[in-house]
Amino acid sequence: MPDLIHSWRFFALAAAVFAALTAIFGKLGVSTIPSNLATLIRTVVVLLIAAAIVGVRREWERTEGMVVPAREVLFLVLSGAATGLSWLCYYRALQLGPASGVAPLDKLSVVLVILFAWLFLGEPLSWRTIAGGALIAAGAILISLSPSTPPVAPAP
Repeated sequence: MPDLIHSWRFFALAAAVFAALTAIFGKLGVSTIPSNLATLIRTVVVLLIAAAIVGVRREWERTEGMVVPAREVLFLVLSGAATGLSWLCYYRALQLGPASGVAPLDKLSVVLVILFAWLFLGEPLSWRTIAGGALIAAGAILISLSPSTPPVAPAP
């Protein structure tokens, strides 16, 4: 069995835990301030944490003399733009609705990643992937329509 802390599954599960905390902390954070300002504050924190990690790991030094292909830079810029737009929409949704309804709909991104990875990256689709994606979609929609996730009054 490979060392768990170095596996992609460990980091994927850690990402899920942090994403869950993002919803809870974010919901609490947008209660009285505009969602776009909340997104800016969150983005600055992410920037500082990423810069600290890169600095501690000395990853700036590893890129000396390395030429980063323009194509990769383009895709990272597009990824950053998509992330920013996602965060802006997510925080506005948290401001308007319950975290227990917003987060499951946000996780429809998993279904879209499966579809986009198949279409654009050529990743295979197995019956398990299709069934799992369908269950995720059904669960997200079912939870978001649940009476236990009532709409919340619009915030400023």
